[in-house]
Amino acid sequence: MSDDMRKGLGQQASEKMTPDSQKSTLDQAKETVTGAGDRMASAAQPDSEKSATQKAGDSVRGGSDDASSQGKSMMEQATDTVNQGINSASEALGLNKK
Repeated sequence: MSDDMRKGLGQQASEKMTPDSQKSTLDQAKETVTGAGDRMASAAQPDSEKSATQKAGDSVRGGSDDASSQGKSMMEQATDTVNQGINSASEALGLNKK
């Protein structure tokens, strides 16, 4: 497995720096899925096969993931994103009116 199968550090930084309020629901869902895939690839790829930048990125992101998720599983994060999308679509279609 090589680094080209992983999210680049620039892409990760850009995603973190852009507030969720400026992202579409689709973009947020995409980031959740690709982020989960990158974390799985990180766990599966031995450190001996990672570049120095990827090792550093994994180390930094690992601490960030722990702090930001506070024990929230990937499934819970994905569910939250899907629910946000459903709510946004319902609001856009005027289905939430009582």
